[in-house]
Amino acid sequence: MEWIKALKESIYYMEKHLISDCRLENVAHHVNISPFYFQKAFKLITGYTIGEYVRNRRLYLAALDLVKTEKKVIELAYRYGYDTPESFTKAFSRFHGLSPMQIKKEPYKIKPFYPLQISISVKGGEQMEYSIESMEAFEVAGIGRMFPYEEAFNQIPLFWQQWKNKWCFRKEADRWNMGKYGVSIAEGFDSKNFYYLIAGDFKENLIQEGLKVIKIPAFTWAKFRCIGPMPETLQSLNARIYNQWLPENEDYEIASGYNIEIYEKGDIQDLNYKSEIWIPVKKRTEK
Repeated sequence: MEWIKALKESIYYMEKHLISDCRLENVAHHVNISPFYFQKAFKLITGYTIGEYVRNRRLYLAALDLVKTEKKVIELAYRYGYDTPESFTKAFSRFHGLSPMQIKKEPYKIKPFYPLQISISVKGGEQMEYSIESMEAFEVAGIGRMFPYEEAFNQIPLFWQQWKNKWCFRKEADRWNMGKYGVSIAEGFDSKNFYYLIAGDFKENLIQEGLKVIKIPAFTWAKFRCIGPMPETLQSLNARIYNQWLPENEDYEIASGYNIEIYEKGDIQDLNYKSEIWIPVKKRTEK
């Protein structure tokens, strides 16, 4: 499915299923995009995760129900997906800034949250440096763990900081180029989580106990390059890939749930620091 069409269709799907089962994996399956890439694109383009968007829409609709009907808080809690009235009231108050009873008395203070309208504006004047390259399978070794899609944006930077504290000053880290790769793998795992590995080049005679070896399959990769301090430059590139390259590209689409970040050695705050993002692609079947 064409990328922007898929995002618009996902909004339509979520609106139809707000009161029922509206989980990331269901939405991603509906538009035929892997949960990993769908969540990543949705967050970069809209500023919200799927969970945040659904939660905000429900809390807005709950407030409208509260002031327009005689439903009790316990009824609204269960209707909008909360296990208890207490958890609903806490989320409601955090979102609207007032408790349900206060909103009932002062409905003009409801915080609106309307359905998103997906519209991408592409600005000219700056080209993206990328190449399309086919590669054989290769292996990397590192330290990784599972991350839930909804929390990965906040948790992965913390994971990197923990890794730096433990590994950055070890001699072995240089010998393996540890920290060269940030590898995300959504293939083969459940639809709520993906595996993220901070890794280096696999060298069998140097492998240390505790490191996990991962084989990256043979793919055709779209390799995007950027120069500038971290993390701002790479974040900007990520946003441009999903706002510009994917919507505009008529030849390629995402092929699989792998994603690789490449970091060179050096000062990450240097204006000339180099990094890359690799995305597996295949020829489009629809044009």
